[in-house]
Amino acid sequence: MTDPTPNSPTKLSDPMRIFDRSLHARRRARAAAGFGEYSFLKKLAAEDIAFRLSAINRKFEHVLDLGAHDGTLARTLKADPIVAGRLGEIVSTDLSAAFGHQVADEEALPFPPQSFDLIVSALSLHWVNDLPGALIQIRRVLKPDGLFIATVLGGRTLTELRQCLLAAEEEIRGGAMNRVSPMMDVIDAAGLLQRTQFAMPVADNDARTVRYAHPLKLLSDLRGMGETAAFANRAGPPLTRRILMRALEIYAQRFSDADGRVRATFEFVTLSGWAPGPDQPVAKRPGSASVRLADALGVKERNVGEKTGHKG
Repeated sequence: MTDPTPNSPTKLSDPMRIFDRSLHARRRARAAAGFGEYSFLKKLAAEDIAFRLSAINRKFEHVLDLGAHDGTLARTLKADPIVAGRLGEIVSTDLSAAFGHQVADEEALPFPPQSFDLIVSALSLHWVNDLPGALIQIRRVLKPDGLFIATVLGGRTLTELRQCLLAAEEEIRGGAMNRVSPMMDVIDAAGLLQRTQFAMPVADNDARTVRYAHPLKLLSDLRGMGETAAFANRAGPPLTRRILMRALEIYAQRFSDADGRVRATFEFVTLSGWAPGPDQPVAKRPGSASVRLADALGVKERNVGEKTGHKG
């Protein structure tokens, strides 16, 4: 989610094109072979989606996993004793062919209308440039009364790294540019679902804290996940080693615990909505979308606390 070349304020030819999808696909492909070593966030998101689905007592005969990476989400759903019996065929897709799935771009889904009863996605849709357009396509390929659940990385993700890079570049250059990918917040997510005409749209968020022995291990994990930033406009001065090293010094000063380990925040924003169907409750008035997925699905909220297991 960081890039040595910044997001320039120069106006883009396409104002919706924040990310270079081709560059992201190449980085995703490079990460594919060793992705399992760095998939701890993907596993957390997959477990959470499985937990939410376990509360929904219905069959989903045709399932689509968007942005599957190494198939962690599909494996997690199939391993859940409650969820597995309710699922039929799972079609897994990814932006990169390197993961061995059907290649599919979330911005141009290659499926006919009303193809799936359930569409799930874990930590992939935050790379889409036109998320409203992608959500419209997702709703289009859902069958009536089909369900969509996705988890994306939210705006508080890497807040520590973002602050330190800005501070270091400002200190050394006298000005700074954003080098961490922009991401949505939970209110935006709920609004997008409503705008794209999902029934009963809801969203919630959950901040996870991962601790590292050194900030460099965080950067290594981001590369291993294929999550380093891929801005479409990379004009402007590059990130120098001097600035990066200073940013890591600031990181250790500002965000270390008593034992010397540093904190990194990853915010999960989970979106859920249904394709309109004849037997659904009447939609609420515009602007009244809930932002509590636990209520909508009838599940209990869990206090996950700090995630310190990935020590690296």
